[in-house]
Amino acid sequence: MTAQEIYEEMLECFSQETGLEMEEGCDLAVRLWAASAQLFGLYSQCEWVVRQCFPQTAQGEQLDYHAQLRGLSRKEAIRAQGTMRFTASYSGETERVIPAGTVAMTGNLVRFETTGEGVLAVGDDFVDIPAQAVEAGSAGNVACATVTALSSVPAGIGSCTNPAAFTGGADAEGDGALRERILASFRRLPNGANAAYYEQEALSFDDVTAAAVLPRNRGIGTVDVVIATEDGVPGESLLNQVSAYFAQCREIAVDVQVLAPNRRNLDVSITVQTDSGTDREQTLQTVRERVRAWFTGERLGRDVLRAQLGKLIYDCEGVENYNILAPQADVSVAEDELPVLGILQVEAMA
Repeated sequence: MTAQEIYEEMLECFSQETGLEMEEGCDLAVRLWAASAQLFGLYSQCEWVVRQCFPQTAQGEQLDYHAQLRGLSRKEAIRAQGTMRFTASYSGETERVIPAGTVAMTGNLVRFETTGEGVLAVGDDFVDIPAQAVEAGSAGNVACATVTALSSVPAGIGSCTNPAAFTGGADAEGDGALRERILASFRRLPNGANAAYYEQEALSFDDVTAAAVLPRNRGIGTVDVVIATEDGVPGESLLNQVSAYFAQCREIAVDVQVLAPNRRNLDVSITVQTDSGTDREQTLQTVRERVRAWFTGERLGRDVLRAQLGKLIYDCEGVENYNILAPQADVSVAEDELPVLGILQVEAMA
């Protein structure tokens, strides 16, 4: 109900009670309009409060409160990780030190910093140093050879680049993903011993995108927890971190093992017919990027369905028709398997 509708109802009630028509602009009409605006504000506030009372419709900070009641919290953004290569500007007779925190950036001003000190030895042309995005989030996932500008140039260094892509960056968990985890905690109640408990605890780690629990996978008294990150297969450090956590909170006499998923390489071949008047090469590149982005750690244990892949392709701007040459049928994936994109071919339809 709008403020105008409330005002009109109040005018109608006045007419019914007094038998008079209120003149526009009179003092009483102005007062009634002011009261209507206040009532509308109260209605709006009540509707907002009702939405925040339930996890199905709560948003933002209020959704965080619902998560806390279920022992959950919103996942924070993650910085992209990679390597920076610093090349010498001339042949020197002394070592050149690149200090930790040296910042370089892309043409779009996405900044990266070295996480440790590096030394360009005498006689070497370049040195590779681990680095990470300055700002957490998916914006830090950049392609190879795109980080080329130094904010301050170390002595004796002529240029820099990233020999491989920066990956692993992820935005903070959105309301939709957090809401799904909250509702899942009601549908599959964790009790400290069942699969739902181990899955919930594994997903509480910021770097873990998906988890699968295999009870009694190695016999009675064993639980295998398979985890995947946004990039896919987790590193040894994350596996050890999650393992140490479960070692502290597992059931008595239960052997919990945290594993990386088994990779299931899939080659994808697609032909695309583009709309007339569109840039064909740009459309094909868009399809390539969308398909690559689809194969993330979230696909752990999920079948690769041609219908889903087809919808992904058709929703790309400029695509009029398509044909999926490979895979030729839906691909069934085991619980502990992660579909990983192998060779991707996207060509124009003849």
